[in-house]
Amino acid sequence: MSAFIFAASAAAGLATVAAPTAARAAEVSEFTLENGMQVVVVPDHRTPVVTHMVWYRVGSADEHPGKSGIAHFLEHLMFKGTAQHPAGQFSQVVATLGGQENAFTSQDYTAYFQRVAKEHLGTVMGFEADRMTGLVLTDEVVLPERDVVLEERRMRTDNDPGSQLSEAAQAAMYTNHPYGHPIIGWEEEIASLNREDALAFYRRFYTPNNAILVVAGDVTADEVRALAEKTYGTVARRAEIGPRERPKEPEPRAERRVSLADGRVAQPSLSRAYLVPPYRTAPKESVALDVLAQVLGGGSTGRLYRTLVVEKGLAAGASAWYQSTALDETRFGISLSPRPEVKMEGLEAALDAAIARIAAEGPEAGELERAKTRLVADAIYAQDNQATLARIYGAALATGTTVDDVKNWPAEVKAVTAEEVRDVARRYLVPARAVTGYLLKPSAAPEVAAPAPEKRS
Repeated sequence: MSAFIFAASAAAGLATVAAPTAARAAEVSEFTLENGMQVVVVPDHRTPVVTHMVWYRVGSADEHPGKSGIAHFLEHLMFKGTAQHPAGQFSQVVATLGGQENAFTSQDYTAYFQRVAKEHLGTVMGFEADRMTGLVLTDEVVLPERDVVLEERRMRTDNDPGSQLSEAAQAAMYTNHPYGHPIIGWEEEIASLNREDALAFYRRFYTPNNAILVVAGDVTADEVRALAEKTYGTVARRAEIGPRERPKEPEPRAERRVSLADGRVAQPSLSRAYLVPPYRTAPKESVALDVLAQVLGGGSTGRLYRTLVVEKGLAAGASAWYQSTALDETRFGISLSPRPEVKMEGLEAALDAAIARIAAEGPEAGELERAKTRLVADAIYAQDNQATLARIYGAALATGTTVDDVKNWPAEVKAVTAEEVRDVARRYLVPARAVTGYLLKPSAAPEVAAPAPEKRS
């Protein structure tokens, strides 16, 4: 699927990747170890290199109230060593082997990865299997790392007006669902996290039956199976994982607005996000939303750019995105940057008119074909990076979709009609489902509330 979204640690930015085409996807295989660990193998024999990823089906939205940030905090602590391997040894071995490693946490999953020469795959598997069960934590390790996370939050969010606005807008979007709290956590709650919190979270969720192993690269399924059984297969289940049940977000009824003025703002912006379904719960609508995002925000050929930047001269930039890989109701977003002389209210009125038009008329034939061609082309380009392929499959399985869903996505894009794109715009791009954000310089802060957007049926 396109728009598979992953977050590097607690970064607010979004990265979009597309699904592989059917020819390459047909080679993908999957199996499950006796302890419940799911394994996906994505062959890519062009170079003798592999990308090895372990995904846990747990993210910031699975945290207990009052413990925001624990998923990301544990990600940091997973590098602090085990009973068999002291802190830093795993990273030193990967570096010595000429490899790369990192980890990231999202709302729905946490993932750890290494990229090494194929002959070292068994080595990194052994290390990763060991820290699935052997993590050792003391206050001497945990408390300084908590300070590191607090400083990370100060640098990435508290010192960045754009990130502050994004955080506020997300909290306004989700009034009941835990997607409303930041991945990195709220400062006051991070400061209270401790060793016991981390170990309890680790023991509950870091179990093989809650994990997905994805190996992409110069390997066969038989080779991966043999190594996986030798390493991960020896790790016993230590928790039973039930359905991922979270508080439901009620049907939104009121448009919401957030505004932030700050002297550090160099370029004001208008952002808007709409509450929409993910691929997991509404695959046909999701694919139509993917196409709609491309129609509206597909670079210089996108409707928003052509209308607001080129024709009307109101904006300096325009983009749109859709976060389809989520377990629960997700977001469709639009971002605009006004030209210096343009008032934010005027830019918003023009955006409302553009949304109203596509909801009434749908995309033009040329727009629709360009959008679909671009999405399918991106699917082909994704095959050039094995790490991208590994992320695609890992994100899909960690959010409740399947290998077959990923394989079928390009064909689903090709089948989308103009009427389906119009219908999702009409149903979901409405004021009641929206949170609109203004990022302003202090002198540009409005003295009165901005007018409500034009009402649409």
